[in-house]
Amino acid sequence: MSNTAPQKIGFIGLGIMGAPMAGHLLDAGHQLFVNTQGPVPELFVSKATVCASAAEVTKQTDIVFIMVPDTPDVEKVLFGENGVAGALTKGKTVVDCSSIDPIATKGFAQKIVDLGCGYIDAPVSGGEVGAKAASLTIMCGGDEGTFGRVRPLLEKMGKNVTLVGGAGDGQVCKVANQIIVALNIAAVGEALVFASKAGADPAKVRQALMGGFASSRILEVHGERMIKRTFAPGFRIALHQKDLSLAMQSARSLGVALPQTAGAAQLMNACAALGHGQSDHSALVKALEALAQHPVQPD
Repeated sequence: MSNTAPQKIGFIGLGIMGAPMAGHLLDAGHQLFVNTQGPVPELFVSKATVCASAAEVTKQTDIVFIMVPDTPDVEKVLFGENGVAGALTKGKTVVDCSSIDPIATKGFAQKIVDLGCGYIDAPVSGGEVGAKAASLTIMCGGDEGTFGRVRPLLEKMGKNVTLVGGAGDGQVCKVANQIIVALNIAAVGEALVFASKAGADPAKVRQALMGGFASSRILEVHGERMIKRTFAPGFRIALHQKDLSLAMQSARSLGVALPQTAGAAQLMNACAALGHGQSDHSALVKALEALAQHPVQPD
């Protein structure tokens, strides 16, 4: 991993993902200035400077990280009242780790670059577990010089940090990631519902499949969740719904058909309608179970 001298860093958004990510920057010896909606975790009350606004964070720092839920949230942080953009001075850098609309990201990036500042979109994959373990995959878009400056900081939060391309390409990569994950969850769910209804032991079916070409991380982790009925969220259905909506919106703008993604998005919608929006995205299987009138295993 690269090392970097202690810096004054801003971090906006201290939720399930943001708090452990920012915590790694504290652990690395950096001075943090933070702002978040809702209560500030105790770690940051005692070890960071809590700011009243995104603008105040920006004034105090040279690099500002953003980790908030959706596109409108990022837009508000950047360009809203007391936002980041109004407090930027030439040479500062914004790094957005949120998972948002790739097309909107290109616009946000251009506005920040026009102010004489750097912008990197750096969405992450790995969930709360990866955030806590500093093992996130971080997919970046922006120019190489800006990426080079922020990479040592990103490497404090993740193990696989890649510059995918220009502004917005990190978000494109994250959407692609969420398409693959959703379709794999749906495939594993269908297979286990099928096996169970056919009278086979779904746990033994999963065990057998783990040794073959169908083996995957999703079958390993989320297949086990489906069998053990452990749906406490690592990554919530509601958030994956949002990501698949981004995929469908972007596909429409690009004139691209994503028929399998559309199906997975509808299964996510069905799960939310059944009351599972705050459950882990492996709970997508519950929509398939409802259609089959048969659970993989009894709850």
